[in-house]
Amino acid sequence: MPMRKPVSLAVPLSATDHLIGLPNAPVAVIEYGDFECPICHAVEPAVRQLLQTHSTSVVFAFRHFPLEEVHPHALMAAQAAEAAAAQGQFWPMHDLLLSNPAHLARKHLESYAQSLHLDLGRFRAELDDEIYRQRVREHQAGGTRSHLRATPGFFVNGVVQDVSGGMRALIEAVNEALHTAAGR
Repeated sequence: MPMRKPVSLAVPLSATDHLIGLPNAPVAVIEYGDFECPICHAVEPAVRQLLQTHSTSVVFAFRHFPLEEVHPHALMAAQAAEAAAAQGQFWPMHDLLLSNPAHLARKHLESYAQSLHLDLGRFRAELDDEIYRQRVREHQAGGTRSHLRATPGFFVNGVVQDVSGGMRALIEAVNEALHTAAGR
């Protein structure tokens, strides 16, 4: 039986990505996620631990991949994260949204914005006008071109990692990539 080529990332990291860590870190982890996805919520502690353990050697990016057919609030939540990003608060909003996947109605999004001391008028206007919808759609298109169908979708140095059996596969892939990078 012939080996299947691993699925690779269609859109490499860029200056427009939301990053944690050093952009030139030897290992890049990209997550395509959905704020309403219970699995994205469940894996978040493991992602945080991974980033704490490898704070100087891993750069992490989050991209939007709302599964609108099963998560009716996911698209608006992604746009809320982008509206928060425009005010310098992407990661705090990201954390609030992933911590509360069952509470993503508009009133909740506005409450989170208020708790982050965002300009609420601006936040509301940007959600009303859906000015970040195109950015979310671009993330979705990149995920689709990378052959994703579900969330969370993780890539380590451009290669997809199957985490359906647990986060151990992601952690092992990161460790292997770090070992490879150290051997250069």
